[in-house]
Amino acid sequence: MEGFSRRKMLIMGGGALGALSVATPAQASDSDPRWLWDPEADPVVASILDRGQVPEVNRLLRTWTRNDQPLPAGLPADLRAFIEDARRLPSWANQSTLDRAADFVETKGTYLILLYGLGGGMLSCAIPNEARAVYYSKGGADLKDRAAKTGKLGYDIQERNAFQPDGHVLVTAVKTRLVHAAVRHLLPQSPYWKQGIPISQNDMLVTWHTLPTYVMRKLTEWRVRVTPAESAAFLHVWQVTAHMLGIRDEFIPATWDAANAQSKQVLDPAMGRTREGVDLADKILDISAKGITPGGSTRPLLNALARYVVGDRAADMAAIPREVVWEPLIRTGVPAWIALRENLTPLPLVPKIAWTLDEAIRKYILFYLSGGERISIEIPDANRPS
Repeated sequence: MEGFSRRKMLIMGGGALGALSVATPAQASDSDPRWLWDPEADPVVASILDRGQVPEVNRLLRTWTRNDQPLPAGLPADLRAFIEDARRLPSWANQSTLDRAADFVETKGTYLILLYGLGGGMLSCAIPNEARAVYYSKGGADLKDRAAKTGKLGYDIQERNAFQPDGHVLVTAVKTRLVHAAVRHLLPQSPYWKQGIPISQNDMLVTWHTLPTYVMRKLTEWRVRVTPAESAAFLHVWQVTAHMLGIRDEFIPATWDAANAQSKQVLDPAMGRTREGVDLADKILDISAKGITPGGSTRPLLNALARYVVGDRAADMAAIPREVVWEPLIRTGVPAWIALRENLTPLPLVPKIAWTLDEAIRKYILFYLSGGERISIEIPDANRPS
C-alpha cells in the first residue's frame, strides 16, 4: 500500500482491531493483535536465554539508567543492535507536547499515584491473562519486588524530564520490553501455564487501557479540572510509551474517543475472576497496607478505597472484601477531598507544593517496595519456582 504509512494508520485510531471479531488463529492476518507479539524483541531475548547470557546481560544493563547514556560495553551484538533501535523515539513523537505533560503531572500527581497504583494494580488482577502471566512468571514469587519494578515505569513517566536526555523512561520502557519477551519465551515451558504464548499485542493493549484510558475516564467522572492541552499531552505521553513498549503504531489509539472505543472492545471482554488474580489482589493490598502502617491495620480502608476507584464489578472479580464501615466514608470523603483540592489548585504555589508532596509520596512508595535498594528491571531466566 504505497503511501499508507504506520503514522496514517495510527491517525485512523486503531481501526485494524475490527478483525478481532472475525479472525481465528488459522485465518489471522498481520492486523489481528491477538496473534501478534514482538517480532523484533522476541528472537533476540530467546537467543540470549538459550545461550545462558541473561545473568551477564543483567549485570551490564544495571549500569544503563539514563535516556542519553551509551550502552555498556560487552553486550551481545544482537541485543545491542536491538536496544539501539528500540531506544529511539518514534518519528511522530512531539517533544514539546511531551514536555507539556509535565505540567499536567505537577497538578494531578496525587490522582495519578492513586489511579496508576491502586486502580491499575487491582484492574490487572481482574484480567485473567494478565493475572496468570504475573502469577506463574518469576515476578509472581516476589510481588513486592515486582510492584517496585512496575511502579518504576509509572514513576519514570511522571518525571518532569521523562523524555529528555537526562530522563529515564526510555530506558525503563526498553527494559520492560525485554522482560516481556523473556516471559513469552519462558512461560509456555511452565507446566502451570495453559494459555499459549502470553503478552500478545492485544494483551498489551488491554493493559494499556488500564492506565491512561482508565485514568482519564476516572478524572472525568470525578470532575477533575483538565484542560484540552493537558488531555492531549497526557494521551501523547502514553501513545509514545506504548510505542516504546513494543505496541505496533497502527494499534495505538489516536484520540480519546478512539481509546474509549478500543477499551470497550479489548478490555471489557478480557476481564474475569481467577484464583490467581484473587490471590494477587489480596497480597498486593496486604503489601500496600503494611507500607502505610507496620501491622497493616489500614487494610480495611484500602479495601474500601480500592472498591471505590475500580468499581464493584472489577472489585468483585478480584474478590476485594466489602467494608461496611469504610465504604460509605470513602464514597463521601473522596469527592470532598477532590473538590477541595481542585478549588485550591489555582492558588499561587499550590501546584508546586502539591507536586513536592506527590514526589515525596512516590519516592516513599518505591523506597518501601524496593527495601531501600536501587530498582533494577532485569530479564528473568526462569518461571515462578514451583
